[in-house]
Amino acid sequence: MFRRREPVPFAFLAEADRFRSNITPPPRERMSRVQLVGQSLITLTVVGGLAGALLFGVPALQQDSSTSNRVHHSEAARH
Repeated sequence: MFRRREPVPFAFLAEADRFRSNITPPPRERMSRVQLVGQSLITLTVVGGLAGALLFGVPALQQDSSTSNRVHHSEAARH
């Protein structure tokens, strides 16, 4: 009916948390000036595009109240 399970030693898991490798990765290469300027230009282009989209998009999404008033006045004139 019931299978008997053997106890599993979890000591190896506790040791895994304390394990540190003695192999260090090589240091990262520094970016050249050309790469820094290129990355900066790409970042500025993306940020400028998002700002431009907000600048032109927000007014386009706002509802114009003067056109809605005209519609209500013309409907009132019909009655």
